[in-house]
Amino acid sequence: MGASGEKSAYERLRDARIQENKARLESLGLLRRAGELRAVISSSSSATGDRSGVKRKRKIRIVEGTPLRRSERLKSKQDDDDDADSSPPCSSDVIHQVRKRLFSDGRASKSRGSVYDPLLGICCHFCRQKKLCGEEDCRRCGDGNINQPCIGKTECSVCHSSNGVLCRACLKVRYGEEMEEVRAKKDWMCPHCIEEKGINPYWICNSSLCLKKRKMAPTGIAIYQAREQGYRSVAHLLMDRLKREAAQK
Repeated sequence: MGASGEKSAYERLRDARIQENKARLESLGLLRRAGELRAVISSSSSATGDRSGVKRKRKIRIVEGTPLRRSERLKSKQDDDDDADSSPPCSSDVIHQVRKRLFSDGRASKSRGSVYDPLLGICCHFCRQKKLCGEEDCRRCGDGNINQPCIGKTECSVCHSSNGVLCRACLKVRYGEEMEEVRAKKDWMCPHCIEEKGINPYWICNSSLCLKKRKMAPTGIAIYQAREQGYRSVAHLLMDRLKREAAQK
């Protein structure tokens, strides 16, 4: 913050991003569910302590980065777990039980999912959340089968990369597409590839990562502005704005 007490452009963008994330959490009921998940894990961890009264702490190593659609390392880990002798439930077992309960009673959200899962969750290119999709028929997220694709996340027919992975909510709000329509298109192309190939003039991927590469500021909560002006998504709002700017040059 400057000497005059006014916030910088970066601080304003950061505050807008924080408010957007809070609004999403409240609208999806994730704050309540996160508390419920912590309570279940805490109670289960207490129940699985050693008989001597000493609790074992299991270190969980999470490797940050872009998850692959099919990981040989994770597949090998799952095979080893299947062959291992039965052992007392650990924190990952508890998470799986909570995951199954959320999906079975219909409370899982289809928008961005309701459970963070660093093992099964596939990172969305826009919101960058590794959450289970919440789709009832998803064998990966619902059954915990890592060998199956996530039907609640998109996959680009061209790049097959993390740039083409979008969750249901980001796909609709940021780019104006429905997940069911994307599933029906075997040749579906992600917004990132459409921009790179120049198929639709002035159409750009509006994720913060891609906007920064263009030296453009992230849009924040632009969906409300887009809908007020009659646009179906943030991408359509930006496309029209870029057209007008080009015409004025």
